[in-house]
Amino acid sequence: MSTPVIEIRDLVHRYGRTEALHGLSLTVDAGRCYGFFGRNGAGKTTTIKCLLNLLRPDAGTVRVFGLDPAKDEEEIKSRIAYVPDFVSFYPWMSVAEALEYQAAFRRRWNPEIQSQLLARFRLDPDAPTSGLSKGQRTQLALVGAIAAEPDMLILDEPTSGLDPLVRREFIQTVIGAYQEADPGNRTVFVSTHLITEFEGLIDRFTIVDQGRNILTADADTARSEYRRLLAEFEADVPEAEWMRKTPRLKRRGRILELVVGPEVDPAAEELHRMRPTRIREEALSLEEIFMNAVR
Repeated sequence: MSTPVIEIRDLVHRYGRTEALHGLSLTVDAGRCYGFFGRNGAGKTTTIKCLLNLLRPDAGTVRVFGLDPAKDEEEIKSRIAYVPDFVSFYPWMSVAEALEYQAAFRRRWNPEIQSQLLARFRLDPDAPTSGLSKGQRTQLALVGAIAAEPDMLILDEPTSGLDPLVRREFIQTVIGAYQEADPGNRTVFVSTHLITEFEGLIDRFTIVDQGRNILTADADTARSEYRRLLAEFEADVPEAEWMRKTPRLKRRGRILELVVGPEVDPAAEELHRMRPTRIREEALSLEEIFMNAVR
């Protein structure tokens, strides 16, 4: 088996007395578009900073391309591109100069991709970086990340500040083209709140909450195993004690809606015992799976 691109085992990190990561483990194989989902404060950015050797773990191990970020930082960073939530550039540089500066540190750089993305994002190469909006700074960072043709893109809320049209084009076109240029080898590790917009690209994901891994699954498997049951009744929905104890249950007129996972669910059995007129099943989106997992 090939070496995982990311391998985290029992990762612990503390900020003073506050433990941000509690034994987090996950594995990312090459060629994946891997989603890393969690609420604010769940430990996503802390995890990414441990991958980049910006933070040192208090316990556990981190490997990137099979290498230790603390010992092999230069080799690892030569093969990745990282776009954080907040991006800044030297204010005295123009857009073109900022990209030229980044290219000087790279083993590879594709000027054709740079030109294409500048045109797509409508970024003026002669414009000063000091005058760019937050969204434009993010766009410029994305241009530099993809023009470097890295083995892995690490994106922390990469579409923050982008308008909806640019955001959708970036997700569907730019990231897709990046991976398709070398299928099976280029990896995207994306931490995002905009799960719906990445739905069609992410093929595996981890949900983290309070520094712990609460669910890891292939996207297609999760969508087939997590379902919404819609039970329809001829008259008013009958009352039952179990219903008040089930937060995954919703009432909509003569319909009861219940979210179930891959395990045997006593609530689903109770729902069938109520003898509804019919029960329909629907697949959940990744965002709905996330919301039910952290609830």
